[in-house]
Amino acid sequence: MNPEVMIDGRKIGPDEPPYIICELSGNHNGSLDRALAMIDAAADTGCDAIKLQTYSPDSLTIASDKPDFRISGGLWDGRTLYDLYEEAHTPFDWHEALFTRARDRGVTIFSTPFDEYGADLLADLGAPAYKIASFEAVDLALIAHVARKGKPMIISTGLSGLGDIERAVATARDNGCEELVLLHCISSYPAPDDQSNLRTIPHLAQAFDTVVGLSDHTMGTAVSVAAVALGARVIEKHFTLARADGGPDSAFSLEPDEFRRLCDETRACFTALGRVSYQIAPAEKANRAFRRSLYAVADIAPGEELTATNTRSIRPGYGLAPHYRDQVLGRRARTAIARGTALNWELLA
Repeated sequence: MNPEVMIDGRKIGPDEPPYIICELSGNHNGSLDRALAMIDAAADTGCDAIKLQTYSPDSLTIASDKPDFRISGGLWDGRTLYDLYEEAHTPFDWHEALFTRARDRGVTIFSTPFDEYGADLLADLGAPAYKIASFEAVDLALIAHVARKGKPMIISTGLSGLGDIERAVATARDNGCEELVLLHCISSYPAPDDQSNLRTIPHLAQAFDTVVGLSDHTMGTAVSVAAVALGARVIEKHFTLARADGGPDSAFSLEPDEFRRLCDETRACFTALGRVSYQIAPAEKANRAFRRSLYAVADIAPGEELTATNTRSIRPGYGLAPHYRDQVLGRRARTAIARGTALNWELLA
């Protein structure tokens, strides 16, 4: 089977260029104007889609100072979950303006809902696809609700074992999802390169017969490029106008020039994959002349024996191929052969 997904008229599949998703997340820093500017900057990078996150703090957690609700270690050390989500969330009443701006710029936009209300809001806005975040991949009721929208779904697999992924995929498919993408993901912020385990990507595609990709939280673009080489056809990466401006995700987000490079490099990687071929490429045909071949390197008189002294394998490649050397040595010249003459069988007795 050759799985394919269609999002907003763009085909995504093993034989298609990578689909690049620009994740705005919480880097709007609480400003709608900044969020709109991010939409414009993202559109200019050449990404295929812009993605939001649709939640309120209360849809994710409760306001509590108990140890269970406080983050220990990492980028957000010491913060409560509620405080972090209060800072990072994209207010529901911004969504229509953000969707309109992206559509005005000709870029697909969709989002990650974190509860049924968010999914229904996105449906009302005409979202062409839905993303399920890694941390929600175990929320089967949410997956079922989103699947019933009848749109393509993208599910991140960070923190999920094979059993978790199998349950999520089965739930999506059992509830009507016919177009599904699975994203390999390491849910660490940032994620270390040496724990990325990109060899999981082709296994994920084989195990679940889906389009696969990478939700990339590493620094830079190298891991995304490597993922495309291994079969990823969707790349999701966080975006910011400038890391120096701060924001909950800014430390591992790409700035506009970097994101443009991500788009260029991943697409170049896909193009370079090509096909299995041992034929001479069109670009190298002219250089066939510079391969080695057999030449006279001294004047050879009629009847004179061809030896390793008066013939050699040298560049260019207009003479007999070097593998004929043993058949040429010891033969005699049929006619005079001037130094610098490409050898051919007609010259030999």
